[in-house]
Amino acid sequence: MTYIVNENCIKCKFTDCVEVCPVDCFYEGENMLVIHPDECIDCGVCEPECPVDAIKPDTEPGLEKWLELNRQYSETWPNITAKKEAPANADDFRDEKEKFKKYFSAEPGEGD
Repeated sequence: MTYIVNENCIKCKFTDCVEVCPVDCFYEGENMLVIHPDECIDCGVCEPECPVDAIKPDTEPGLEKWLELNRQYSETWPNITAKKEAPANADDFRDEKEKFKKYFSAEPGEGD
């Protein structure tokens, strides 16, 4: 098992999860984070830290797409290990649906 980041993170990109990860397995894209599934130790400390419920165990049904997306982008985006300020307009996107289709960016973030 591993944890994944889903579309709830897109345009919100709160980094509370990054701060508690004991193995630094988060990677930063332009407008979301992902978890490297081979680095995640399945401890689960990140899941309750996410204010938008974007982190889920990959054992939940229907998350195969997100597992693959997390794997793909964790290989190319920079590692992030320290909490950063969320985007100024993050709360505007907190409850929006279908964010992947509308806003996903494959561009990397800044990392640490």
